[in-house]
Amino acid sequence: MTVASARIQKEFKEIQALPPSHGLSADLVGSDMKHWKGVLRGPDNTPYAGGTFIVDILLPDEYPFVPPKMKFDTKIWHPNISSQTGAICLDTLKTEVRRSSASTCRLC
Repeated sequence: MTVASARIQKEFKEIQALPPSHGLSADLVGSDMKHWKGVLRGPDNTPYAGGTFIVDILLPDEYPFVPPKMKFDTKIWHPNISSQTGAICLDTLKTEVRRSSASTCRLC
């Protein structure tokens, strides 16, 4: 098992252990440890409250040195999310600014 695979498994288990009240979950797509579907509950006291948002997450072989590719499957309006594709448009998810293995795949 590679270091990246071990890390991905560890982070997946951490997300699986979260209580439902946390408002975050993730499942594998098929049996692929590098392809997840995340489910986020809209935070209270925000325009997203009461919503359930599904995020497609692809973890590259070079993770954590290369960021995951993430996009919302659920239509959502937010200035950092493409209204056309659901892609998250955030500099911290771009490869060229990510240098540390300290970054993780935590969704919250």
